[in-house]
Amino acid sequence: MKALYAMLGLILCSLNAQAGPNINVGDFYDYLRGDKSTYLKRVFNGGTKTAFVKVNVTEMLYKPDGSYDEVPLKLEADGSVRNGLVASPARLIVPADGMQSTRFVFIGDRDRERYFRVRYLPVAPETEDGFGLSDEERKAYEETLVGGVQVMAGYGTVFFVRPKDSRFDTRVENGGQRYTLRNAGNTVVVVDEFKDCAAKDRTSCAPTTKNHIFPGRVFSFEKQPGRTYRFYLVEGTSERIIEING
Repeated sequence: MKALYAMLGLILCSLNAQAGPNINVGDFYDYLRGDKSTYLKRVFNGGTKTAFVKVNVTEMLYKPDGSYDEVPLKLEADGSVRNGLVASPARLIVPADGMQSTRFVFIGDRDRERYFRVRYLPVAPETEDGFGLSDEERKAYEETLVGGVQVMAGYGTVFFVRPKDSRFDTRVENGGQRYTLRNAGNTVVVVDEFKDCAAKDRTSCAPTTKNHIFPGRVFSFEKQPGRTYRFYLVEGTSERIIEING
């Protein structure tokens, strides 16, 4: 009987979790090309209720040791951003089983690569929060949520703004037991779908990874006998497959 109650509880929790907004923002990493100043991002809602989504942007300032600080964007006296990434609109109303878009615009200097954290935060609309709902509409929405309470999952993504004059220069060092990729350019290079598998059994693999090589840094691994390594080297819009045997 206890097992039956536990199963019913799980089913009810599952139904409650689905009876609300459920957003999906697609790729976790976005890249603004050096010759572009705008980028369109689509936000999907696979749930059963309208999603009210706030888009929040902070800048990621990397340190020499690879760690970083997140800092708010600097605002001018009139509240505008003159040097950073701006989401327009920064408030999205995404209907159930529907989609809305926000356009990211970079304003400012493009002499070096910049990095931003973008958070998509579903919220219950409140008074004066920018969604333009009346008190009656806001209360009616809250009443549609299961039990008046709804856990809504948000997403955080990383947004790369490449320099205006982007330069790719990936140097390969394949000597001895170590394979190294060195980024001598001025913008990030991606080692995508990196697979480390047994040479005689391609189904026996370590977890697939995605790696970013920042300017001036390296990505390397030790080649093990009997292993094969395969990945995509992505330099902007160009990509090539590389395969190395241990």
